[in-house]
Amino acid sequence: METWCSFCVGAKVVLYLGNSNNLLQFAVSQGIIDLSFVEAQIEMTKREQFLKQHPYEIWQGKNGSWYTYLPDKEKGRALKRKSTRKAIENEVVAYWKAEEENPTIKEVFDEWNDYRLNLQKISPATYLRNEMIFKRHFGELGKERIKNISPVDIEDFLQEQIPKYGLTAKAFANLKTITKGLLKRAKKRKLICFNVEELFQELDISDSDFARHYKEDYEEVFDDYEMDIMINYLEDHLDIENLAILLIFITGVRVGEVVVLKHSDFEENTFRIRRTATRYRNSEGHFICDVKENPKTQAGIRTVVIPMNYFWVVNAVKELNPDSDYIFVKNGKLLTTQMVRMRLARLCDKLGVYHKSPHKIRKTYGSILLDNHVDNRFIIQQMGHTDISCTETHYHRNRKTIEQKTRILNEIPEFQHG
Repeated sequence: METWCSFCVGAKVVLYLGNSNNLLQFAVSQGIIDLSFVEAQIEMTKREQFLKQHPYEIWQGKNGSWYTYLPDKEKGRALKRKSTRKAIENEVVAYWKAEEENPTIKEVFDEWNDYRLNLQKISPATYLRNEMIFKRHFGELGKERIKNISPVDIEDFLQEQIPKYGLTAKAFANLKTITKGLLKRAKKRKLICFNVEELFQELDISDSDFARHYKEDYEEVFDDYEMDIMINYLEDHLDIENLAILLIFITGVRVGEVVVLKHSDFEENTFRIRRTATRYRNSEGHFICDVKENPKTQAGIRTVVIPMNYFWVVNAVKELNPDSDYIFVKNGKLLTTQMVRMRLARLCDKLGVYHKSPHKIRKTYGSILLDNHVDNRFIIQQMGHTDISCTETHYHRNRKTIEQKTRILNEIPEFQHG
């Protein structure tokens, strides 16, 4: 057969060299490629694949008829009979072709989740979180064929999950995200015809349906006494983990933002937040700690200010691993967020403080700024929030002890007559 170069003559051919699609169109139009032959070959290959994947034997009975089983939803399997082998094979191929054109909900979800990961729309950690949410909620429903599902089925399913698992509004939002995502993928592939957005807009769900897990203030923030003894201990025992915890106390940054700081991020009494740590399970089930080259949100890209009374912390940071790009490196590896959490838990035990996570330090910081009437724009810049309502709603807690609250009430003239 002649090579493609032998056809590259004349202006007409040159016009088709822009891309492979144009080359293919040219080859078909000139009779170089017989499209009907190619389609027949593809169809034959698909037929062979369907017959190969068929889990049941095809056999000829003593009466000359041909038999096999096909999967059946109610019976498990159903016996099929045809007069010729080709006829029974045709039925097998038709069955598996229909199944391929009607994938399971799980298959559509995997396609949607894989697609978003490949386009880097989501991180590996979000990818695995989506998988866990799907596995927890969809169960048997995930095995159903997508074309067999109606809007009512989806609405009933979503509403049933709330009382079944005692979902909070946030947990339900995560379930909605993956459900809407896989349905939109199905709609794009023309596997479903109903309006996905309309389905979610008409969900009969209110805030009162969700579980509320209220926590006391002492569970959420460090009060003055706890913060004093914690910071004093950190300053007196300033190793790498304690320095990371101290930096969270005085700046309110996220623990994932601290452990991936570089020396180049620091300038005078400020440092830039440009990345965060991520942690996820790989396909073997092992935890992987990695650096994500952007913070949690767009608002997370910021420059954080360190109080001048703690300027000495900058010098302490600079002395850590001066030959490494990253600051918080221990035994040749980046400090992980889990290491910081475990250290803080041990310190709480040691100092008699109610157990709190690094995120509770962040809530403490936000509460301190709000209590001291710091400018709202400065607060959201330090915290990396999009607006002040996020800080006020989710981070502002009462840090006063019972003794402090009693003293405040005792100083009110109206309560001094008793």
